[in-house]
Amino acid sequence: MGSLYLGVSKETISKYVIFSGDPGRVRKIVAHMDNVKEIAYNREFNTYTGYYEGVKITVTSTGIGGPSAAIAMEEMYECGMEVAVRLGTIMGLTDNLGHVVIPRGCMKLESTSKTYVDASYPAVADYDLINCMNESSKKNGLVYENPIICSMDGYYSEMKELRLSKKMGIDVKAKIEDLKRYNIGGIDMESGVVLTLANLMNIKGCVVTMTTVLENLKDYLKDEDRIKAEEDLIKIVLDGIKVYASKEME
Repeated sequence: MGSLYLGVSKETISKYVIFSGDPGRVRKIVAHMDNVKEIAYNREFNTYTGYYEGVKITVTSTGIGGPSAAIAMEEMYECGMEVAVRLGTIMGLTDNLGHVVIPRGCMKLESTSKTYVDASYPAVADYDLINCMNESSKKNGLVYENPIICSMDGYYSEMKELRLSKKMGIDVKAKIEDLKRYNIGGIDMESGVVLTLANLMNIKGCVVTMTTVLENLKDYLKDEDRIKAEEDLIKIVLDGIKVYASKEME
């Protein structure tokens, strides 16, 4: 079939792929890499391939939400992807602002994954990849945790109160309290899709996020703290992939 939206091919990507929601963050990631080539930039999909300490890695953006993340996963899989890592931010539901969150699984309250498989199908991360990312977090001196998280579709209807949700009588805070009773560590919009598809594809998949905001935006990382958190997150993922690649060669 080929790549309809991403503009990639088997010749232009690595088997190791990093997915970042923000197209602008892709440039920050590849700034840490060598011999970087821009592959394509179409809509929300900004793709580069380069090398991090000898390991060939492709980095692409997905935009916000599950549908576009699924498109990126599908087209990268079509071109030979074997390892998928989502690098992004998360809304924390515990006192974990600034912590690295490397979930072991994801509760799926989004709808995209349900177009592929029954909702009972689990969204779980690969243990080997989790361990490599945990190891990378330790080496970089960062606090990390491995909770279950949740993916949702409606940012302003499920995660953050705004004028319309209040007008419509949508109780965002009640939804969040329910998740906290389930010991959910945080909420995002893409991980449920990424982990579900990685398992359906029979490839390795994991998620590495940084808690940059707390529930309903009651607190958030600001200015230099936010910039540093993003750089820390990038270093963890790149070093983690390097650790995983070295173990594959053993």
